[in-house]
Amino acid sequence: MLDRSLPSRLLLIVFVLSILVLSACAPSSPAPSTSSSSAPAVSSAAASSVASKSSGPKTLTIAQTADPGTADPQLTTEEYFLPLNVFDRLVEAVTTAPGKSELVPGLAEKWDVSADGLTYTFYLRKNVKFHDGSTFTADDVIYTFDRMLNPTTKALNTDFLDMIGGASARLDGKAPTVSGLKKVDDNTVAITLGAPYAPFLANIATPAGSIFPKAYTEKAGKDFGTKPVGTGPFKVDAWTYNSDIQLSAYDGYFRGKAKFDKLIFRIVPDAQTQSLMFKKGELDVLDLDNARSQIPDFMKDPQWKNQIVKGTRVGTYYMSINSTLPPFDKPQVRQALQIAIDRQTLIDKLYAGTGIPAKGILSPGLAGYNPDLPGFAYDPEKAKALLKEAGFADGIAMTIFQTVDSPSTLKINEAIQAMLLKANIKAEIKQLDSAAYSATRKDGKLGNYVSDWSADFNDPDNFIYTFFAPKNSVARSWNYTNKTVQDNLEKARAMTDMQARYKLYQDIENTIVYKDSAFVPLFHLDHLFVVQPKVKNFKVSWNGWSNMPYYGIEVQ
Repeated sequence: MLDRSLPSRLLLIVFVLSILVLSACAPSSPAPSTSSSSAPAVSSAAASSVASKSSGPKTLTIAQTADPGTADPQLTTEEYFLPLNVFDRLVEAVTTAPGKSELVPGLAEKWDVSADGLTYTFYLRKNVKFHDGSTFTADDVIYTFDRMLNPTTKALNTDFLDMIGGASARLDGKAPTVSGLKKVDDNTVAITLGAPYAPFLANIATPAGSIFPKAYTEKAGKDFGTKPVGTGPFKVDAWTYNSDIQLSAYDGYFRGKAKFDKLIFRIVPDAQTQSLMFKKGELDVLDLDNARSQIPDFMKDPQWKNQIVKGTRVGTYYMSINSTLPPFDKPQVRQALQIAIDRQTLIDKLYAGTGIPAKGILSPGLAGYNPDLPGFAYDPEKAKALLKEAGFADGIAMTIFQTVDSPSTLKINEAIQAMLLKANIKAEIKQLDSAAYSATRKDGKLGNYVSDWSADFNDPDNFIYTFFAPKNSVARSWNYTNKTVQDNLEKARAMTDMQARYKLYQDIENTIVYKDSAFVPLFHLDHLFVVQPKVKNFKVSWNGWSNMPYYGIEVQ
């Protein structure tokens, strides 16, 4: 669910080859229409016409299926297209090839790691300015990370920082500050972990590690999410909820101004409408994840077939199981669900065959991926027998939850609904608004739902710990408990022998998926985009996210 990258010193040399980073996970509640004082709002009609013109400002226009509601990466786990372009991080991940990235300095120009692997000292770039003209300093770093762990923030991505010393006490409201965060001077920050954690640099190179201006953020309060200020290559000029979000290249960006002038996100929920807009020149990039049924047509069309850009998606689609809710508290019911879904048919019918069935939690391309897992053959008759064994000879009823603003998820759910019926599982699809969905899930009370997770950084911890550490398991409504698994998760995080770590994660994965039947893997997909000829140097993020930094793109 996120973005990362970074390099340095002896300890890191071991990790750099395996750690990849770049920022992905549920949108927050609706935000009011806002417009900053630095630039006038531009109408949707004007935005769409600009995309097709070669004269005037160079503009990149991209569709998003839903308004994110907030640009604050501490308060969302899914929509990162704004954080990746408005904010910077101490360390960044640069995509070098499909499925590969390099960790590079960001707001920190260098860093040291202590011999015991506990203390990271970051030497910050000087004279970096936020969009409001204020100077970036160590105070902003300390404030941002403390804000994430402050219980009053109610942050959703605390697992990216909870390895810092004193994080637990701060999260539990038992400490006024985070003891592991220390300002050495205005341009130096020391962060001490509670225990060695191999992918720490990768964690803070994700959107969750985005740095905010202390004074502005405190003053903005709840408005910060819709009136964000960062140090990144683009600044938000206007935001009309559920219509468009308009950004402009930041003149003061420390790496140099972007090679185009305007970045416009249009909120277009319908895939067919997105496709038509793209073909009319009103969009410059079409994410074919939002129009998967049209992939064969684009591949055959002589106008577009050479404009398709393909990337590796290091991620997994899955169905969750809330193990505390009957009848899924019975292992035979969970096992029945695992084999009542025809994964290959989902891939062929919904995604034009551009993917493979998933066998576990981890994805191909991710460090620690185990290609030898057996997987799940579709067998509705065996599923019926398992239900009978569990005491449900006449089958079961269940609810699949989703947000109202995800038509692509609805198509998956409808296809699964038809498959489950053949196994005597009657599934109702219930759509909730984003706020209710997120709140219910965070309280551990949401039932089954289909979602996907793409790597924030290249380490199995980003998947398995993110889902199944005790607090995370509740916040994602798995409610899975297994003391051996949870003890091994903590053990794996502190290990520095990478191959031994990966083997332990594989053992954990096997227990969760096969022994306890607590996870329903669905599929892994490639990620395809089609771009207008005027768009040059478009690269899919190493992890295959829809959300990506657009700084390196050229618009002719």
